[in-house]
Amino acid sequence: MPASSALRRSLAVMAALPLLTLAACGYGSQAKDDNTAKVAAGAEKIDGLDSVRIGYFGNLTHGTALVANQKGFFQKELGATKAKYATFNAGPSEIEALNSQSIDIGWIGPSPAINGYTKSDGKNLKIIGGSASGGVKLVVNPDKIKSIKDLKGKKIATPQLGNTQDVAFLNWIADQGWKVDAQSGKGDVTVVRTDNKITPDAYKSGSVDGAWVPEPTASKLVAEGGKVLLDEASLWPDKKFVITNIIVRQDFLKKHPKAVEAVLKASVEANKWINANPDEAKTAANKQLGIDSGKELPAAVLDPAWKSIQFTDDPLAATLNTEAEHAVKAGLLEKPNLKDIYDLTILNKVLKAAGESTVSAAGLGTS
Repeated sequence: MPASSALRRSLAVMAALPLLTLAACGYGSQAKDDNTAKVAAGAEKIDGLDSVRIGYFGNLTHGTALVANQKGFFQKELGATKAKYATFNAGPSEIEALNSQSIDIGWIGPSPAINGYTKSDGKNLKIIGGSASGGVKLVVNPDKIKSIKDLKGKKIATPQLGNTQDVAFLNWIADQGWKVDAQSGKGDVTVVRTDNKITPDAYKSGSVDGAWVPEPTASKLVAEGGKVLLDEASLWPDKKFVITNIIVRQDFLKKHPKAVEAVLKASVEANKWINANPDEAKTAANKQLGIDSGKELPAAVLDPAWKSIQFTDDPLAATLNTEAEHAVKAGLLEKPNLKDIYDLTILNKVLKAAGESTVSAAGLGTS
């Protein structure tokens, strides 16, 4: 199939998915307010804003946002401007919320950020910071799959057609010399697109033989008897690759740079605290997951999942470009123009003020 036809089909599917999600829950579920964060007495509004609306996923790979919410870092920096939250299950629905101005700033994976940027001809969003690396594993049924060669003929789940893990798995399959049709998922390995919430049950029922998924889903599968066959970090230089970015609406960035700076300052402070206090941070992230979803993770899932994620302010821009190349190779994306996808100006200002090293856009924007 020509790449252009594959792209049209892929974008059509990805456009439909957020509509289904949005019909069910609006522009993301509103995160519950546990009143942990209080507005300091005498605090003033930033840029005259009543609120800043922040989106993130209920995944541990979005731990920066979970902790910054739970520990009050966002509210502290925003002063009398209220930090409001919306949680999402998939990147396309968060991009739709950003486009509709239902959120202002979001934590999101690289593939939906790339898709959102290219589909709008570079007009709707900017990546303004990094958040996390790693936290993605290939977990399999050890009774059926004992080595990589045993994957042939098996059914492996990924979260969604064209999402970050789906692209990574398709690229890895190609590197093994196997053939899979990216759209249907059929081939030497059958790729089954399954929501992360459903994947553990699909694994238990035997409808899939494993999954290439982010945390905590990977550790949930291990708790069900699965075995980690591959940690995606092992495939990358220095074992680092972007799994979560921070994005913003371009009009919001232009009109409210002080508000963006406040959120980025909170993110940098949160990452510093996470790395200095890993056990407390893990507990805080889990508590926020419980508030948002109604259920905290058990220690058997939380502990190994948290250990596999690195929290970093660096967006690891060079790896985002590589992930875009993987999507092109899979036939899910025409070669994109990402030269201005990053604006790290405010982040580097915050990092300098904090005495931290600045980060690079790797030629894909403003550092």
